This record gives sequence, C-alpha cells and structure tokens, in this order.
Amino acid sequence: MAGTDRGDLTRTAILALLGTVGPLSRSEIARELDLSPATVTQLTKELIGHGMLEELDLKPSRGGRPAQRLGLVGSAGRALGVKVTADHLVLVDVRLDGEVLGSWERPHDPAAPDALEQLADAVESVVREISGVPPLLGVGVGVPGSVDDQAVGTVNAPTLGWQAMPVGERLRRRLNLPVLVENDVNALAAAERLYGRGRTHSDFLVLTIGRGVGAAIVAGGRVYRGARGGAGEFGHLQVDPEGPPCGCGARGCLEAFVGSAGLLAGAPARNAQAAGRAAQVEVRDPLGGVAALGRAAAGGDVAAREVFAEAGAILGRATAGLINVVDPEVVVVLGEGTADWPLWRTGFEPALRAQLYPGRRDISVEVESWDDTSWAQGAAALVLATPFDSAGAAGEQGRLVRARLIGAGS
Repeated sequence: MAGTDRGDLTRTAILALLGTVGPLSRSEIARELDLSPATVTQLTKELIGHGMLEELDLKPSRGGRPAQRLGLVGSAGRALGVKVTADHLVLVDVRLDGEVLGSWERPHDPAAPDALEQLADAVESVVREISGVPPLLGVGVGVPGSVDDQAVGTVNAPTLGWQAMPVGERLRRRLNLPVLVENDVNALAAAERLYGRGRTHSDFLVLTIGRGVGAAIVAGGRVYRGARGGAGEFGHLQVDPEGPPCGCGARGCLEAFVGSAGLLAGAPARNAQAAGRAAQVEVRDPLGGVAALGRAAAGGDVAAREVFAEAGAILGRATAGLINVVDPEVVVVLGEGTADWPLWRTGFEPALRAQLYPGRRDISVEVESWDDTSWAQGAAALVLATPFDSAGAAGEQGRLVRARLIGAGS
C-alpha cells in the first residue's frame, strides 16, 4: 500500500476487526490486534472524531468497571452495487453497515455493440442521483463469469457473450470512482463474510441455485479465486457425459440438469408426466417457468415434485463431492431457487449425506432468504469489505476506497 503510513494501516485493522466480529471494547481491540492500550485509545479517538466509530453500550464486567464497546457507524460511507444479467441491470445503494438505501432496475443488452456504454450510462445516472451524504466510496459490479482481478475488472462471461471485456477500466474512466468487478457468486460470498453467517466462520461454501448453479469457496476468511479468477464454476462439473448440452459448450454439466432451463428441459425429459407439465409453463422465461413448476409441486402435482427431487439428488451428490474436497465448516445456499428449497431438499439431503466422507455427514446446510436485490447487494459488498481487508486483496482500487473513507471523515 504505497503512500499509506503505519497509522493508516492500524486504523484499517481496527475497522477490519469491528467489521468482521462486531462491537468490541478498547481492551479487546488491543488484545486481538496486539496493540498497546494507548495506541488503541488514540486511534479509536480519531476514528470516532472522523465519524467512523461510535461508542455503544457498556459491556458487563465480572468485576471492576464496565467496558465501553465501540462499533462501526453505518452512515460513514456507502457503495453502489451493480448486478449484470443477460437482459437487465439491478443497482442498489448500500450503507457501510449493510442497510439498503435504494434500488433500481435498468434494461440492458450485453450483446449490443455499445453494451459497456449502456452499462456506464446506467451506473452514472444512479451515481448522480445518490451523490451526497453518506459519501460514495465506490462501485462494485457482479457478473456471471470469470474476472481476472477485482481491481482490473476484465470479464469473460459466455452467458453474456463477453470475452475480455474491460468492464472495470471503462467504468473507472467514466465515473472517476474506485470500481471493483467480481464473479457474482464470489461477491455474494464477500457479503456473507461481512454481514451474514460467514461472520462466525472462516471456512465455508456458498452455493447458488437459480438461472445457473454456482459456488464460492471461502478459506481462512478469504474468497478463493484461483489462478485466473475462475474458481467456483461448480455448475460446469460434468455429471453425465451423455447428458444435455450446456451453454459452456460441453455436455452433461451440473447446470444443464439443475439450472432453471435444466429443470424445465433436462430432468423432465426423463419423465413423461413431468415433460407434459413443463410444456404447460412459460419456458421463454426459465425463472418464471420454474416458479410455475414450483407452484404445481406445492399444489400436489406428483410429477412436478419428482422433477425437483431428482434435481435435488443430482445437486446433493455434486455438493458432497465439493465438500469432501474443501472441507468447509458450513454450506450456505442462496439464489432465486431457494424459494422452492423444501422441494429440492427431499432429494438433496439423502443424496448429500450418503456421499459425504464419514465425519463430515453432520455438516450444516443453511438456506438464507433471497430477494431481487441480493445479487447487487453482493456486488456492493466488494467495495464495503475493503476497509475491513487489511491484507489489501482489492489492490489499488481497495486503497482508493479506504482513502475515500478516511478522507470523508477528515
């Protein structure tokens, strides 16, 4: 971190600690960071003066004087999160503490020659709308594909028709703001680590089901990205070499069976009654079709229930293999498909437990609530997590975010 002195690094470490584990007393901060009490007292006084920390309730003491706890001030900063899909954009304005201040949806055609200009226009219009207090720290962008580096932001996304698209560079040039770009499932994992169940786990999996199937691996508290930013393409694990074609060009990928299109076309094709049911739903909108199939199953349609149970079993076996390889503490399930999770679970749970290595069969699978803005909230977390990342994983863009946060309170 060129140009950052030791004091700035220590302030960042204090923010990182409180952002990860929640409010602590000054003595607890000193102990966790191996700092002198005098240093913690001085730096937290500065952070309180900058409006980034606040004194909270007194922590009960077993004896002696109760300790004052310190916590983050949510209004110290905000980020704009952008989720790019195959036909539209979702944008959210999120405070440092995770509170959503506003959301927008914009049409978008990623196949258009001016797709990046469309994206920049949409983001710039919202940036102008939300300028003010709290200060905007930066923009996070989540995409359904691989990203070379968050701070560079070159995207390869077959589902969007993007190859080496300079998303980060183009947006930074237009907005004159820090911009971080990441695979959308990795972005969700960052949000989970910051605000969700991941706050209490250093090693966990995020599994997403919806239009596609994805995974993010968090190891040692950090999202594992792989050599080229492409780790976690779980949906392209082959489960049947003779299976249906996948959008990636291969055959029999997990996503071809249990993604939204797979539910409507892959699994039902092996069941005549279910195929008839799938034909009755609106397949031009796979998510709408899956919702209709879910309503049929919830209403007692046996064939529709079998579709979800079969897909759940395929997903469970594949997930067990991933768990056996990476050994997480917990699996968190997210995505549009969680609305029908009780239907998935009937096939998922027995298949998962049967394939897990002994000693891992009691792993917890936790399903979180979901709404249309969740993907974009994950993208915002790319920016909001950087003040809490003393290792500097977001590179130069992360340094610029931290500088804006510190500068805003000066």
